[in-house]
Amino acid sequence: MDIFIALTALAGALSTYLIAHHNRFDAIRASAASSIIAYGILSLLPVNLALYSVAFFGGTFIGMSAPKRFGFFTLTISSLLFSILFEYLVPLLDGYGGALGLSAFLSVCICHMGILMGAPGSKKSN
Repeated sequence: MDIFIALTALAGALSTYLIAHHNRFDAIRASAASSIIAYGILSLLPVNLALYSVAFFGGTFIGMSAPKRFGFFTLTISSLLFSILFEYLVPLLDGYGGALGLSAFLSVCICHMGILMGAPGSKKSN
C-alpha cells in the first residue's frame, strides 16, 4: 500500500468533512474547494499528479457522503479502506473514474455496516 495515497485520501476526507460543517459550505462546495486547493499544492510536488489528485478527490467523496453520520474515527477507517481498494481496483477497471467511485462507495458502505453492527468508536445515527 502506498502510504502517500492513504494520506492524500485521508486529507481529502478530513478537509471536506471539516469544511462542510461551515454555514457557507455544503458538502459539494467543500469537496470542490478542497480539491482545487489540493491540486494546486500537488502540482508543486514531484509526484504523479494525476494519481494523487484523483486519490485526494476520492477522499473528498468520503467526506461528502456522511458529514452527519461519520465521526473522525469512522472517517479515518473509511479513508484507509478507500486507499487500499483504490490501489487494487485501478488496474482492474478502465481508468481512474470507475475505481474512484467504486472504492469510495465500498469503503463508506463497509464502515456504515460497521456502525449499524455496533462497531466500537463509531458514531450512531438517530
